[in-house]
Amino acid sequence: MTRVLIAGLGNMGLSHALAHHKQDGAEIVGLVNRSGQVDHPDLHGYPVFTDFHVALEETKPDLVVVATYSDSHADYAVAAMEAGAHVFVEKPLATTVEDARRVVTTAEATGRKLVVGYILRHHPSWVRLIREARALGGPYAFRMNLNQQSSGAEWETHKALMQTTAPIVDCGVHYVDVWCQITDAKPVQVNAMGLRLSDEIAPEMYNYGQFQVTFDDGSVGWYEAGWGPMMSETAFFVKDVISPKGSVSITGADKSKSADVDGHTKVGGLLVHRPEGDQLIDLPDEPGHQELCDAEQAHILRAIREDLDLSRHARDAVQSLAICLAADESVRSGTPVKLKEVTP
Repeated sequence: MTRVLIAGLGNMGLSHALAHHKQDGAEIVGLVNRSGQVDHPDLHGYPVFTDFHVALEETKPDLVVVATYSDSHADYAVAAMEAGAHVFVEKPLATTVEDARRVVTTAEATGRKLVVGYILRHHPSWVRLIREARALGGPYAFRMNLNQQSSGAEWETHKALMQTTAPIVDCGVHYVDVWCQITDAKPVQVNAMGLRLSDEIAPEMYNYGQFQVTFDDGSVGWYEAGWGPMMSETAFFVKDVISPKGSVSITGADKSKSADVDGHTKVGGLLVHRPEGDQLIDLPDEPGHQELCDAEQAHILRAIREDLDLSRHARDAVQSLAICLAADESVRSGTPVKLKEVTP
């Protein structure tokens, strides 16, 4: 039985806790929450802590799930691995490339398993999109965005996230990771721009951004993200991959509300276009958000049990984060950022 400690009970942390609550072979030994309160009825009865380090010392877990705000990800992951635990950490892996490398280096030194919460890697429809795009052959043009019109509690959550992480970094890592899986190429340069569209966030933060990436195989990528009550619901979910031989696009899923969490991963169908004709691939019965979190946690448990090699996953996580952080740097500096070798 794998003893599991879960740090953070926001949207993602709660889903991961519920996954382990019903997961065969897992036993929750503690929940970490700043308030010390757990509202979900399925999680009543588990020990609750307000201090992560106290929880780590007292519960002695085999696996730690880190789903706190981004600025604590690296330190919590390192502390957990140094205490002998394997780690699942929500994206982004860290808030700097140096900290991301530190987490990966610690995993290598301690022999602990490290999985980063790239939920799309566990979604069969996104796996199919990657396979169809790779079959076309590159170079590629990637066109993707995820804008969210948020209000009330959702806007409060976004404002809290923006205390440490801009929108283009928070969700951008998912889609850049998809690009990197399709191209297998190295990123060369990032150019970005952003705008502060609300007086409710810090003067140095921006809640709308867009960036472009150039890869060494000639591929180019464009990503856009914005959060807040001012965001438009028009064209908030664009997912296209274009190559000289055609394109692959997400189509068919209900995208009526940009704030719908399930809609952020839902595909519904793929339109594969080639000059000689189009193919519509229907993808019914897709997993929802909770099912994907269940799959992520089943994956880390399997990696521990079967001693899976996760080194490529860790390198990819650092690379996608490096691209998005370079975009953030480009927004703040107003100049393009050239990328060197970014993996450990």
